[in-house]
Amino acid sequence: MAWTQEDLDAVDTALKSNVRKVTFADGRSTEYQNSGELLSVRNTIKAELDQAAVRGSRRTRSVVLRTLRR
Repeated sequence: MAWTQEDLDAVDTALKSNVRKVTFADGRSTEYQNSGELLSVRNTIKAELDQAAVRGSRRTRSVVLRTLRR
């Protein structure tokens, strides 16, 4: 599953509110057993979003050099 910033925000809100049930951006809901499990999911989502940001920021640039002969 591709996580979104909205998913991370939903988990953060649940952690702050001491709620174990989270509804994600795609509409599915999950109820976690405890705050430790919810925190683990938060860390997973955060790591994947951070990794995606790094991959998205890399750009390859090609330069074509043409030499004219006289």
